[in-house]
Amino acid sequence: MRHSLPLAPQFYVTAPQSCPYLDGRRERKLFTALQGDHAKTLNDTLSKQGFRRSQNVLYRPSCADCAACLSARIRVADFEPSKGQRRTLRRNRSLIREARSPWATEEQYALFRDYLDSRHADGGMADMDVFEFAAMIEETPVRTRVIEYRDEADPSDLTAVCLTDVLDDGLSMVYSFFRPEQRNRSLGRYVILDHVEIAREAGLPYVYLGYWVPGSDKMNYKADYAALEVYAGGQWQSLDDPKAFEAEAHPLSVDPIAEQVARLSLPDTLPTKS
Repeated sequence: MRHSLPLAPQFYVTAPQSCPYLDGRRERKLFTALQGDHAKTLNDTLSKQGFRRSQNVLYRPSCADCAACLSARIRVADFEPSKGQRRTLRRNRSLIREARSPWATEEQYALFRDYLDSRHADGGMADMDVFEFAAMIEETPVRTRVIEYRDEADPSDLTAVCLTDVLDDGLSMVYSFFRPEQRNRSLGRYVILDHVEIAREAGLPYVYLGYWVPGSDKMNYKADYAALEVYAGGQWQSLDDPKAFEAEAHPLSVDPIAEQVARLSLPDTLPTKS
């Protein structure tokens, strides 16, 4: 006989710390463990509500005086590359893509370190050692792939990497890194464009990009992609006018944690055997 029990994960809040996107702000996150037989279902469900995965944790920004971090995704069917993005595609047409199982390699870590040291030397991941890197890649309870890019002129040289989750409605780009010295190729933008193509080939409707933050120079580039949606006010909305979301950074835009959790939609049942 099979019974159904409610799937009710426990949610927690991190202690406040300096915001990496907006000066003078304090950041905290709402998070829950991602584990067990139903990790995929929970990941699929909460990703549609603005959550992101980091190893075996799902999290969403839940700051006390700001709601500026908005989960962003591209509608694949409606996406058309801009003139500049078409140039990026042409500049990188020699790249060969390979999807691999989530297993860390020394080659990946060497590229990761070069990328961090050049682009994010003062960031929160700057001190990541090889063991922490391996955990980021390998500790995943859901369907994850490592997408590697190499130039056909020298396939032995790793050019870019993206850690990617496969959701029931799209691809979630967990983390990407690339050759920092090849700035003229716009490799980070290319990896996003190629994920749109991967999703199109797989018949998946969305590519999840992480968070877009109005007012943050670090996140402005995401607004350059056509057919972009952000999760705001409990629903996905088209980012037709980025200025329309500037109010999300106002202190009065934040609901109490208890209300945020109460409004979450969770998977209905957890089947068990008896």
